[in-house]
Amino acid sequence: MTIYDYSVPKPNGEELKLADFKGKVILIMNTATGCGFTPKYEPVEKMYEKYHDKGLEVVDIPCNQFGQQTPGTDEEVHDFCVLHFNTHFPQMKKSDVNGKNELPLYTYLKAQKGFEGFGKHKLSALLSEMLAKEDKDWDKKPDIKWNFTKFLIDRNGNVVARFEPTADMEAVEAKITELL
Repeated sequence: MTIYDYSVPKPNGEELKLADFKGKVILIMNTATGCGFTPKYEPVEKMYEKYHDKGLEVVDIPCNQFGQQTPGTDEEVHDFCVLHFNTHFPQMKKSDVNGKNELPLYTYLKAQKGFEGFGKHKLSALLSEMLAKEDKDWDKKPDIKWNFTKFLIDRNGNVVARFEPTADMEAVEAKITELL
């Protein structure tokens, strides 16, 4: 299977078919409205505005699996993002990205790009310590570790990068511009 075989549920019950994005660069991310990383919506929106006409698509998948930091309805999440970050990219139905109810898309993404660490961000040690309390082998599994994990897909449908929430957004933008 390829990325184009997957779809993601929209809040209105329809499906966003990733095949509709063939030939585009796609940034797929799981998000939260009440997280320390929530301000990352701002640089993502800026990139979307700057590069959308050049072929960038963003797929925002709100998720409440990490610290229960997305408690609202799909409509409340959408309203929050528009009000606080003026987002224009597609926002999907709130969904799971790990576990028995995870979106099949995330099963595929994690198989393509596993976890490679949090890097040198100021919150890396805190996240690592917190996750180790729940699972001593947390760092050996490809699971999504926290809100704002991003996957980057090239124009040919290849999963070329995984960016953890601690990733520098300038590095994300540099990789996007390389693919455009």
